[in-house]
Amino acid sequence: MRIVVIDGRTLAADDNPWDALHALGEVELYDRSTLEEVAVRAAGAAILITNKARVSGRVIEQSPGLRFIAVRATGYDCVDVVAARRRGILVSNVPEYGTDSVAQFTFALLLGLCHRSEHHANAVHAGEWAKSPDFCFWQTPQVELAGKTMGIVGFGRIGRRVGELAHAFGMRVLACSRSQASSPAYEPFAWSGLDQLFEQSDAISLHCALTEATAGLVNRERIQRMKPTAFLVNAARGGLVVEADLADALNRGLLAGAALDVVSQEPIRPDNPLLTAKNCLITPHIAWASREARRRLLAATVQNAANFVAGRPTNVVN
Repeated sequence: MRIVVIDGRTLAADDNPWDALHALGEVELYDRSTLEEVAVRAAGAAILITNKARVSGRVIEQSPGLRFIAVRATGYDCVDVVAARRRGILVSNVPEYGTDSVAQFTFALLLGLCHRSEHHANAVHAGEWAKSPDFCFWQTPQVELAGKTMGIVGFGRIGRRVGELAHAFGMRVLACSRSQASSPAYEPFAWSGLDQLFEQSDAISLHCALTEATAGLVNRERIQRMKPTAFLVNAARGGLVVEADLADALNRGLLAGAALDVVSQEPIRPDNPLLTAKNCLITPHIAWASREARRRLLAATVQNAANFVAGRPTNVVN
């Protein structure tokens, strides 16, 4: 059985070996693949493993031996699942590997907005503290989270973990979710509509999937509902935000800051308006990338493939 990994670079081989995959068949491992290369490399594969490389309907239709696509991520919007279903090809994801890492990084972003600790550390190294006549100085507002409201859009595994962390910081939690199956045990907590959440929250964190319904969810109209002292955090998908609208709002002071680990086109384009927006922190899509999470991700991906070969597929999304 031919197994093709079309973009393995994001799982560093030194601490995430692919050895277990070789037990399942003949493995071809590529660091990266362009759209054209994906079509060529997938053509003879029975199992295709991708992270972010796009597996289009055209690729699926032109790969007659393809039987299974394993996505090394929770989100699977890089695969045309409709075309896969039409061909009887199963698609799997890894739903739980990064919950703690992404939730932790979400708070790293939020705390970065609250304290700008790296900015102040750089100022100290530049000699500004040594030249100060006072025992301390700060160049940005220092914000305490206790008593404030955290709004969470999308209350799945990661959203719920972020809610637990927010509660530990003494925050009130509002959550907007398609499913309100069970409320968490902590208080204060409340389910909320989207507009109400944007109006009442001091910090908003996005944790929903990118779909036709959620694309551009954070737009000019919704941003205008936010408090001017509020923060926006996005460690989910860049397409949830209309970036020009957010950049304009930041530059006009309509909200206090934004911290983003994802953008609409990755790697980020040099002309992305957020690069020059005021009070905007941007990191290069690393919320998922702790060593612990990467190890879990690879192990679960290989297990998905092994379970498919054994005739008991797991984590099937289509």
